[in-house]
Amino acid sequence: MSCTKILLEKGYRVTPQRIMVVDALHSVETHISAEEIFNKLKEKYPYANISTVYRTLELLKELGLAAQIDIGDGIARYHAKEHSKHHHLVCNKCGTIIDLPETELVPLEKALLRNCRFKADLSHLAIFGICSNCQ
Repeated sequence: MSCTKILLEKGYRVTPQRIMVVDALHSVETHISAEEIFNKLKEKYPYANISTVYRTLELLKELGLAAQIDIGDGIARYHAKEHSKHHHLVCNKCGTIIDLPETELVPLEKALLRNCRFKADLSHLAIFGICSNCQ
């Protein structure tokens, strides 16, 4: 089901600005910052402001339609939840980001539940370390 349809079904207005934020999220396979989305939005709607982008991203996160991650540089990046079936290995030296499939963390999730009786939310995670090129 599309983000736009979900917004409508939940009673939210679907403004041109919201549509552009949703489109920006779906147009990339990687992560995009609010500022990058805002720059795309300004091209078509010069009167738009960054707070619209942040509010829309927060709403999409609340509805489970977007995921947010900070890969250690202090910039929050977002992407459509349908692209979030992976995690990230981030190199502390060169900044390389390697996608880690969600299935790799299933044993950890099970071990935390079994050993600690803790149900972890491992929906989107960044793990920091040193990549093979920098070792």
